[in-house]
Amino acid sequence: MALDQGTTSSRAILFDRQGTPVASAQKEFQQYYPQPGWVEHDPWELWQSQLAVAHEVMRRADVSATQIATIGIANQRETTVLWERATGAPLAPAIVWQDRRTAAQCERLAAQGASTMLQRRTGLRLDPYFSATKLAWLLDSIPGARNRAARGELAFGTIDTWLVWHLSGGRRHVSDVSNAARTALLNLDTLCWDDELLELFGIPRSVLPELVPSSAAVAETEASLFGTAVAVTGIAGDQQAATFGQACLAPGLAKNTYGTGLFLLMNTGSSPVTSRHRLLTTLGWQFGAKPTYALEGSVFMGGATLQWLRDGLGIVQTVSEVEALAAQCPSSDGVTLVPAFAGLGAPYWDPHARGTLLGMTRGTGRVHIARAALDAIALQTVDVLGAMEADAGISVRELRVDGGASRCDLLMQIQADVLGKPVVRPHVTETTALGAAYLAGLQVGFWSGLDEIAQQWRAERRFEPSISDGERTSRVDNWRRAVERARAWDLSDTTPTNVE
Repeated sequence: MALDQGTTSSRAILFDRQGTPVASAQKEFQQYYPQPGWVEHDPWELWQSQLAVAHEVMRRADVSATQIATIGIANQRETTVLWERATGAPLAPAIVWQDRRTAAQCERLAAQGASTMLQRRTGLRLDPYFSATKLAWLLDSIPGARNRAARGELAFGTIDTWLVWHLSGGRRHVSDVSNAARTALLNLDTLCWDDELLELFGIPRSVLPELVPSSAAVAETEASLFGTAVAVTGIAGDQQAATFGQACLAPGLAKNTYGTGLFLLMNTGSSPVTSRHRLLTTLGWQFGAKPTYALEGSVFMGGATLQWLRDGLGIVQTVSEVEALAAQCPSSDGVTLVPAFAGLGAPYWDPHARGTLLGMTRGTGRVHIARAALDAIALQTVDVLGAMEADAGISVRELRVDGGASRCDLLMQIQADVLGKPVVRPHVTETTALGAAYLAGLQVGFWSGLDEIAQQWRAERRFEPSISDGERTSRVDNWRRAVERARAWDLSDTTPTNVE
């Protein structure tokens, strides 16, 4: 059973030995926005919704806990919870990865020259996105929290840690290294909490969880939760889990998740690759003492670009209409959209960029803008994958895809065309949950090894490039000219850009 705890909903999926989903259940939970730039979740609601869908999926499949070999967890990353060890009660709402309340603290640390050291040790950028400044804010803002933390009364965790704590009845306070790598407190070389980083952010070691591999005997559930104890043997952050579920198990294999944003990860092997092109270096997963590293690039406006066509421009009533609208014209007829509505993410990292629509004539209509929106999603991916290939010195043979927008055939064909590489959509698209299940199942022998997992991965459809090299070069060059027009537009905005 995979527990997939996302940003807007909790899901549970049961998989059989062929890696096929048997049953699933999903429950949405509330988003809280108490101030501009603040995003919060109710930790209790996260836990209770996740427990509810676990029970629901067992009911739908008519299985008991004795028939579940093990549990794997995938989770929204960087979201931060602080709670009492004695009661398991949170001291405050969870601060979600999207939250920007610590932007000023990041700016102060950057002014002190901390950015280089942070990137060298963690592979990350100095940004409110990551957990370290969120935790420091909680310790500073909750009366008495620092003193209580020093006395060992408080526990910190990302969402994997929060779920395992409650699944185990408070017996296990752990985090897998793929989630820990997103806190800005883990040293990527040693895979240990880093003392200098703890000092930099003012984090007492007493609140930190024990670090565990992504596939390991992590915990057993409290027997009362499901009727009998069930092993928990796999944990990974959602994007790392999706990469594993896509069977990107060798260096040079890459996947792109087309969600609200775009999240592209490339397996770089057993050593971290320092990015020279403004990407993130991160941990993919760890078996025993053997880590696998990845390069990651995040784009802010993926599926959100299509939502803007619906909500902002009103040219479609549902996002699913965009494909049919864009298919009415063979090209955008020179129209280029740069969807920098929240600045530009990887590899530009320009918080002052703004959305730009160029190349319009009197004949431009909504079909051309819809087509340009699909082009923009694909061309942003070109920029990120090109930076990854340059960093890793590896030419990617194909791009594996998942996420809601990957079901748009026209977008996937455009993607293959502008990349000049095949784009492959898998038969099982629940790759995040599948990756968590694989990590857990490997530990208990449910699957024999990585070879079996690689053999189970099957393509549902393969999109081959269909345009000439000259046309591809022209389209990419035109895109980059448009990006330069969009950059550094709003110089009054000094807020650092969200990196997811």
